[in-house]
Amino acid sequence: MIEIERKFLVISEGYKKEAQQKNRIVQGFLNTDPFRTVRVRIKGNLGYLTIKGKGNQNGTTRFEWEREIPLDEAEALLQLAEPGAIDKVRYEVRVGDHVFEVDEFFGDNEGLVVAEVELTTEDERYQKPSWLGAEVTGQTKYYNAQLSKNPFKKWQAEK
Repeated sequence: MIEIERKFLVISEGYKKEAQQKNRIVQGFLNTDPFRTVRVRIKGNLGYLTIKGKGNQNGTTRFEWEREIPLDEAEALLQLAEPGAIDKVRYEVRVGDHVFEVDEFFGDNEGLVVAEVELTTEDERYQKPSWLGAEVTGQTKYYNAQLSKNPFKKWQAEK
């Protein structure tokens, strides 16, 4: 129940032609407290409930518990979510021994594209594809729970 991942900005659309899978995801947050985020997600025709804990000091490791739930229950729970639903398309791209999940955001987060790679240890080596940009691991503004409250378009307007 421990998730170890690294997060990066994406600098080109090369991932799209390399993707093995693509799914639309809509998600909302029942709780965005950084110590215990509770998320409900619809991915394709499946529903999920996820609880995440606060990350470690460098942001690579945190508690994560996730269970599939019936689609109708996920839809009902989304109605209870805090304002600021996340709408994105996730591309799954195998690079060497790892799968990068690349999220292209829409709505108030349109223009943001982020890739994550899950690891088994914090220092595990992995191949970096050419479309991978700056690492943003541990930068909480890129967490989906924060993007729901302070969307990407708002930061771009403030620049």
